Amino acid sequence: MDHDIKAAWLRAIGTPGKYLFERKLKKVREIGHPAFDGELFLQACGPDSFQKLLKLFPKKIAGKTPAVAVPFYHPDGMVGFDLATRNPLLKYQGIAMAFDLVRRGFVTAVADAYPFHFSGDDPEVNQAEFRCDFSRYEDFQSWKTAGEKLRREYPDWTGIGKLVSDTTLLLDALSEDSRVDSARIGIAGHSLGGKIAFYTGCLDDRVKAILASDFGIGWDQTNWNDIWYWGEKAAGMKKAGFEHSQLLTLSGAKPFMLLAGQYDNEESGEIMRRAKGYGDSPGKLVLLNHASGHRPPASALEEGYRFLERWV
Repeated sequence: MDHDIKAAWLRAIGTPGKYLFERKLKKVREIGHPAFDGELFLQACGPDSFQKLLKLFPKKIAGKTPAVAVPFYHPDGMVGFDLATRNPLLKYQGIAMAFDLVRRGFVTAVADAYPFHFSGDDPEVNQAEFRCDFSRYEDFQSWKTAGEKLRREYPDWTGIGKLVSDTTLLLDALSEDSRVDSARIGIAGHSLGGKIAFYTGCLDDRVKAILASDFGIGWDQTNWNDIWYWGEKAAGMKKAGFEHSQLLTLSGAKPFMLLAGQYDNEESGEIMRRAKGYGDSPGKLVLLNHASGHRPPASALEEGYRFLERWV
């Protein structure tokens, strides 16, 4: 039965046709910082597209080290500063999960989301510093345009499918790194990053634990119907009885912690508890409802990081 449900989910998420490309990961430069050693890459993520990918390593790395993928709009936000100018990004300081986790001893990695990928045969040209226009990342028209383009080019795919596909490549970059313990990889994300972390974490066996912050686990709790996620398919998914508790079941009752604050709430906990397989291990399924808005406070993030340290 679970096999049938997983097949139904994968059919709904969809697959792109004619999406063959050579897997490439090219280091562009190193980033020195008092708290970490950084490496910036371009990673092929489609037939003519590349994503900016940042890996962070603890200063005192010894042997194979556990890692956490941190999907988000852009790498800069998850380190809390502009990678090109080193200027602080005040909006993201305090929720810069990649920065926090590397300081706790994890290797971390984060990449750009698909509306902001590079294209061309030599994407380094004129992009050497990868300067970001951060206003574009928050412009929903940019997301809508990218989602519509994806639908035109790959009508059997979904935006959430593309986001998961790109994050799977992020996991490739971690699991294939000789400095990473590939048996100890987690995933963490806030908001959009929480959506991506949840889906990728449930569907990819390499992920051992999931931390997600206020992404709206219920169909009606947030914007799943936007074209860059599910589009018009969201209503059909709900009507057909699909529920995100099923993905938790399909994960094999993987450790999952949800930080609720605005879009997630106690109703989110009810959805989570409908997942099967957690009865003998209630500590693997945790809802922390700080109820203080979309942005998680430091105390909630601290609990989330401890959860990852326990299970990764």
